[in-house]
Parts: sequence; C-alpha cells; structure tokens
Amino acid sequence: MRILHTMLRVGDLQRSIDFYTKVLGMQLLRTSDNPEYKYRLAFLGYGANPDHAELELTYNYGTTSYDLGTAYGHIAISADDIYAAAAAVRANGGAVTREPGPVKGGNTVIAFVTDPDGYKIELIERRFDGAGAGL
Repeated sequence: MRILHTMLRVGDLQRSIDFYTKVLGMQLLRTSDNPEYKYRLAFLGYGANPDHAELELTYNYGTTSYDLGTAYGHIAISADDIYAAAAAVRANGGAVTREPGPVKGGNTVIAFVTDPDGYKIELIERRFDGAGAGL
C-alpha cells in the first residue's frame, strides 16, 4: 500500500492552482469537471502517480470557503534549502507564516507557509545523496 493523494477542498480552484504551481512549483497534472454533481477537480504534484503522491484540489460549485476545523494539521514538502525555498515563496507572492529555523526540541530545519484557503504547508529541509537516502 502507498499514499496516492491528499484532497483539499478549496474556495477558488484557479487561485489554488496558481498558488501550488507558481508559489510552490508543482505541476498541474490533470483536471476534471462534473457538472451533474457540481464539482471540479485538479490534481497537482511534483510528478504523477504511481511514482509520486499527488494533491487533489476539489472545488464544490458555489462554496467559497470552508471551516478548516481543529483536526487538520499540515501537508509536508521537502526542500533542499529551506531558506531559499522560503525566499522563493515570498518572491512569488506566498505567505511564510513561520520563518525557517530548527524545529523546537530538534535539529530539523523547517518553515511554514499558508495557501490561499488557509491550509498550512510545512517545508522540511531534506538533503539527499546520490543514492536517494536522506542526509
């Protein structure tokens, strides 16, 4: 078994596609529209299934916002250089809500950004050697 995708409900599909592609550098992989059931989907990622997990954005016709609730935590994305990644997010109009630095009580370097719907995305600094193992 493996994770295929994570789904987020969004209030403006194009605004969210723009954020994930222009600010976080994902690719728009595919879209679908289902007028009968009044929803649109967009799948994004840094590659497609089955090699990569994807992010599914769901827009339900006529719904412009959602209560995020208290159970949702965040999506995590790796970055080779967390400081450069945070700078790129800012340069592309994104909001860095926790500046890069070590996680409390540890050595892992992280930052947080927020998407247009208020979802938190954790950037985690991960460096990989030639064999693909984390350093």
